[in-house]
Formats: sequence, structure tokens, C-alpha cells
Amino acid sequence: MTVFNTPDTAPATADRLILLPAVDVQAGEAVQLIQGVSGTERVFGDPAEAALRWQSEGAEWLHLVDLDAAFGRGDNARVIAEVAAQMQINVELSGGIRDDQSLERALATGARRVNIGTAALENPEWCEKIIGQYGDRIAIGLDVRGHQLAARGWTRTGGDVFETVHRMTKAGCARFVVTDVASDGMLTGPNLELLGAVCARTSAKVVASGGISSVHDIRMLAGLVPIGVEGAIIGTALYLGKFTLAQALAAARDPHPVRR
Repeated sequence: MTVFNTPDTAPATADRLILLPAVDVQAGEAVQLIQGVSGTERVFGDPAEAALRWQSEGAEWLHLVDLDAAFGRGDNARVIAEVAAQMQINVELSGGIRDDQSLERALATGARRVNIGTAALENPEWCEKIIGQYGDRIAIGLDVRGHQLAARGWTRTGGDVFETVHRMTKAGCARFVVTDVASDGMLTGPNLELLGAVCARTSAKVVASGGISSVHDIRMLAGLVPIGVEGAIIGTALYLGKFTLAQALAAARDPHPVRR
């Protein structure tokens, strides 16, 4: 029997926006892609250094992604496991988790939660089974272009996003990670309309991903907490220094500061 090395306390229901700095790993390095397109990456060095930086600056969660596994061209399993082992905060792990073997390997890293993407399109019955088995340790990733899902590292199109939301909600999905592919890495702001539409169709929590470029964007997302937006994944803007993690965390805690 596998013993999972999870944090001592599971996350409680949030009344504020939870921020998840992203560490996306490709060929052993931390990178950020533009609209998920291979070859557009900006390289930011050692993934462990990035993860430890976000942890030291106050992050409660880390969004850790194996991009090579997501694209089906190998994996960074060793690097991912090493980064996860150094974290004293919650880890959400994503990328290439499509069957029992890859799920077991992901959970064995100690990740608090895993994000299932392509498999929700290709094998929804399996997703329903693991949701029933692992509960809120499973999140369903919705990578969206328009109203269509993107699959296999965003290289193919899938079905209608809202059909998947309905089916996975009915199966008991506790959380969706919603990425607007057109906004990802573009620093153009989050797709609030998409997030609102998903929240209106599910009782599950929603984690927003893609487009965050400013503290103002974080405040806008914090305003959606009452309708079900629980968290936000931040990548490119942090790496490029558009704001600090401390500034982002302050905005998430207090989206309506009193001006003096």
C-alpha cells in the first residue's frame, strides 16, 4: 500500500483568493510558454530554486507542471519528485496524468492534489472512477479555447467545456482548474466571462489560470470568490517581475484596500 506524504492539514474552504505560483518544467528547466505553444518558452532556470523562492515568499500552494509529460514527449518525473519533496506547502501537480500508473506516481510525490486534463476528454469513465476513489485530491483541468476543450498539451481540440463540467460535477468533482488558452502567458488579463460561466454551471470550486498581468487582475479575481472562484495560478507575470508575490498575496487578502 502506498503511503502518501501529504501536509498535516488539508486546505479549508477559502473565504479569500488562494494564489498558486506556477513552476512549469520542460527539459529539466523552469519555463513559461505563450498560449501553451511549444517553442515559445521563456527559460527561468532551476525549477527547485523557483519553487523554493515562492515558498519562502509566503505561497501556500505551488502549481507544478510537467510540460513534457503533458505533450507526450517524455517526462520530468525525477525533477518533479525532487521539487515536490522539498516543499513544505501544498503542491498541485499537473501534466500527463492519464492512467492509474501515472496517477499513482503523481500522488506518490506527496502532492496534495493532482490535476487531470487530457484524460477527462479521452477517458471520462476513468476520471469518474478516480474522483470517487480520491475525492478532492483530484481536480479536473479545463483548458479552453472559446467553448472547446484543448487536449494533449493543447495540440488538439476536444469537446464542449460545459458538457465536461456537467459530467464531472455529477461524478462529484470538487474542483476545476480553468485555463483560457488564448490568455495563457499573454499578460492580457484573466477571462472573467469564462470563469463566471463555469461557476454558474457547477457547485465545484474553480481555480483560474491564464492571463494574470497585474495586482488589479488579482483583485478582480478575488471579487469572484463569492461565486466559486477559489484560487488563481500565477506564472509569467511573477517571473517577469510585473509584481511581487507579496503584493499579490496582499491583494488577494484585501481586494478593496482603503485609500488614504
